[in-house]
Order: sequence, then structure tokens, then C-alpha cells
Amino acid sequence: MKKTLYTALLAVAISTMGWTQSKKAPKLSPEQVRLEKLKQEAVAGVEKRAVMGQQINDMLFSFSELGFQEVETYRYLTELLEKNGFTIEKGISNMPTAWLAKWGSGKPVIAIGSDVDCIPKASQKPGVAYQDPIVVGAPGHGEGHNSGQALNIISALAVKEIMEREKISGTLVLWPGVAEELVGAKAFFVRDGYFKDVDACIFTHVANNLGVSYGDAGNNGLVSVRFNFEGAAAHAAGAPWRGRSALDAVELMNVGWNFRREHLELTQRSHYVIPDGGDQPNVVPSKAAVWYYFRERSYPKIKKLFDIGVKIAEGAALMTDTKFSYEILGSAWPGHFSKPIAEAMYENIKKVGLPTWSEEDQMLAMASQKELQAPKITGLATKVDTIGLPADSPTRMMGGQGMSMGGGSDDIADISWSLPTIVLRYPSNIPGLPGHHWSNAISMATPIAHKGVVYGAKAEAMTLIDMLLKPEIIKNAWDYYKNEQTKEMKYEPLISPKEVPAVFLNRTIMEKFKPELSKYYYDPTKYKTYLEQLGIKYPTLRDDQKEDLKKIKIEGGK
Repeated sequence: MKKTLYTALLAVAISTMGWTQSKKAPKLSPEQVRLEKLKQEAVAGVEKRAVMGQQINDMLFSFSELGFQEVETYRYLTELLEKNGFTIEKGISNMPTAWLAKWGSGKPVIAIGSDVDCIPKASQKPGVAYQDPIVVGAPGHGEGHNSGQALNIISALAVKEIMEREKISGTLVLWPGVAEELVGAKAFFVRDGYFKDVDACIFTHVANNLGVSYGDAGNNGLVSVRFNFEGAAAHAAGAPWRGRSALDAVELMNVGWNFRREHLELTQRSHYVIPDGGDQPNVVPSKAAVWYYFRERSYPKIKKLFDIGVKIAEGAALMTDTKFSYEILGSAWPGHFSKPIAEAMYENIKKVGLPTWSEEDQMLAMASQKELQAPKITGLATKVDTIGLPADSPTRMMGGQGMSMGGGSDDIADISWSLPTIVLRYPSNIPGLPGHHWSNAISMATPIAHKGVVYGAKAEAMTLIDMLLKPEIIKNAWDYYKNEQTKEMKYEPLISPKEVPAVFLNRTIMEKFKPELSKYYYDPTKYKTYLEQLGIKYPTLRDDQKEDLKKIKIEGGK
């Protein structure tokens, strides 16, 4: 005889509370039974929207738009959300591709965000385990930012359906991480007050497992600064003594910084490119520029690096008899995330588990790892991560990791210092790849990404239900924020009121590549998937890669 719905839900509720058959199960309150019932409905709501998630994921992958130029992404997502009942505020913080989408009323107000921009020169055909660009030299989703909005939208719509029927109070706010690769937007959102009335934020970011962390994430913050030098032009052969080379100033600044590196703390990471090195060799460059990222583990240390950079630029200008100025293009604090919300999310992650990967999924992953010389040929993750602990926690240090030496940055950290925030990581990418690289796009419009989006959305939807119906989660999150996170460290923006978003960045690149990329935009009315539209057999491997996989399987079986 089949179990009744109540009995089935009761069994779910008991299992989620950690009870076994050997222990006497507690009697659940009607509120607890209702909560578990609604969470399972939210999961079912995500599953029935799996095709929508796949289409959003593949559509954004096909647009391949760099930061501040996410024009097609903006149009597509805002139209989709408007059709689903959200009210859109467009062009926030004077960014043409930024927006907020709101639905609902009352408290709690929960923001749900994810990045949308891609990587230069990372165009890659999905499902192909070797370099094979869609458009040679074009941008591509070489980190996987095409997937997060797909996750958030199907999760939010599943929860919205329940909130409408059950008349649950709350406001959902969806938003995009514009120009994250430039750390160019979120600090402006905070400065301009778009999160001042928000109670909590769930952010999602592509990864190779399903996970969440709390506390100091162990990453670096940064300030992005362009130094502009101005000298005097002259005939480089006929009268070079009459010129004052701005490019010389750029090169001397870089030399000075590289010598100074030896005497900087080990946690710093700094790097630069020269976006303007002059016009042609026979003209002494009257203008030149160098663009730096100064990264460190705390706000004071970031500010100190920045101040050193300004001094070195001043010295370069003095040596070359040129003038210099600088402009801040973006910034990010080191991240710190909410323990109470992370713990609630992790309980749901354990219930959801990881997708069941097909043989084809694992073939693509292992072939890609071998192609890119990954440290280990492991394929896709099959076991959920433990909850991520703070960088300075005793458990993490005793585990051999020690204090964090820094690394990457993400401006979601500025949101995290403004209100309780977590980052949900979901398994749509392949472990062991370089990052910010064409290879990280290999999986991002394949069943790997599609499954990862759905499983991440299940965990997010369940956590949203928890946050809506268990007010103690958000209350505890604010207690943690006030009494632990910000007890000794207070948020000070790295941007000032005078800075404006650098929306001109990447414009020329996208103008160059968009006409060719547009020929490959995904059309879900004609094709079930982007793989089908591109005519790609999944997975596509070279003959030598197939032979390598056979050897790996044989060795693994010994």
C-alpha cells in the first residue's frame, strides 16, 4: 500500500532532523510539517522549470558579452522577468546594463544575485574537449557566468508560485553582477543605496561542487586603478629631444613596481596591462596609460598598496618630465559571509546532493583535465563538499591549509559587508582547469552545466523557503553581522562619491566581435539545446584523447 502524502512528508521531515529508526522520532508541529512540505514543493517547482533553466543558461552563453557591454543579456533577462510578474528598475547606478527586478511585498526582503559577464578571448564550442572557438579571438564564458541567472530565476519562480498560493509575506529582488571581471559595479550599488532596505542576500557563483562557506573567505580585495601619463609628442627620429614620452613613464612605473614587489607582504597580488602605449613608433607618445589591480587581504593593506602605487607613478612622472593622473575603475573588499544563512543553506545542500553524472559527462571532464594538464584527472565531483570554514579557523589551519595567502577577488564582498550575505557554489564547471580561460567554457552549455544549475536551484529554493518561514535565520544573521563580523572591522568604500562606473570599458572589443557572435545566438524556438544548434556531438574528443581515457580507466581499475 502506498504511503499517504502526510506519511511521506513526515518521513522527509524526520530524516532531515537527523533521526534514525533506532531513535524515537519526535512529534512534528504542524508548522514543521508545513515547512517540509513547501520545501519539497519548491524542489518540484525547480524540476519542472529545468528546461527554462537550460534555455537561459545556453542563451547567455551564446551572447558572450564582456563587462559593462552585457546589452543582449540585459534585454533578454529583463523581458523574461517582466513576463513573469517582476517590476524592473533599469540602468541602476548609471550603468546601462544593470537592473533590479522586484516581486512581492513586505518583509523579509531577500536579494538574489549572480554575475553575467564573460572573459576576453575565451570563445569556445561547448562540449569540445580541446580548443575550438566559436569565433576566433572573441570573448566567451571562460568562467561560467552564463549559468547563475538561470539558477536564480528558476529558483525564484518556484518560490514565487508558493508565496502567491500560500500568501507568504516577502519580497524577492533579483539582480545581475554587472562587470564582475572588472570588479566594476557592486561597490557602486552599495554606495548608491540599492541594498539599504534588503534583509539578506543569496549570491550564486559557478564552481565544480555544491557548497557554501561562512566567515572570512580567505580571498583578497582589490582596487582597480588606471594611471594616465601625459607628455609631449615629437618626431621620434628627427627631434626626439623635444618629446616627453608618456610611454617611458609607464615603463618606469612598471619597473619601479616590480622592484618594489620584493619588499611587499606575501599576501599581496598585483598585476597590470598597458591599454595605451602610444600610436606608432615614429612619434614620441604624448599619452600612455597602465591599468593596475592592487590586491590584499584587508582594506588597510589594499589602501597601503594603492598609496605606494601612486608614489611610484609620481616618481615615474618626475623622471620623464610628464604629468600623471589616476582614476579608480573598480574595487572589492575581501569577502566575509553569514554563518547562520550558510548553515541553513548547507543543511539543504546535504539533502539535495550532487547530480548523477553520465558517462559522457565524465568523459568530457577527464579529457579536458588531461588536455589542460590538470594536477589530477578526477572527473566531476561525486561527493558534496563540507561547509567552508573561515580562513583563520583552527579546524582549517589544523587541516594543513594554514592562514590564507589570498588570491582572487569578487565584489560580492562589498555586499557582504553591507548586509548578511552568502555565496552558493554550484557544480557546472570542471575541476582542475586554469580559470579565466577558454577551457572553463567547455562545460558551460552542456548537460554538466544544466544539471548543476538545477541542483543549485533546488538548494537555493529550499533555503528561500526557510528564510521566509523561519524569521530566526535572518535575525541570527544580523546578530552575527553586528556582533562578530563588523565588531572590529567597519566597511569603508574604496571608491569615493566622485567616482563613476567605467561603462566605456570593453566597448570597442564588443563592437568588433558582436556582428560575428550574433550569427551564433541561441534560438530555443528551433533547437532544444545550444549543442544541437551548433551541431556538436556530445562529447567531442580527438582520437588521442579517447585513447588516453582508455588508459586512465585501465590504470584506475588496477
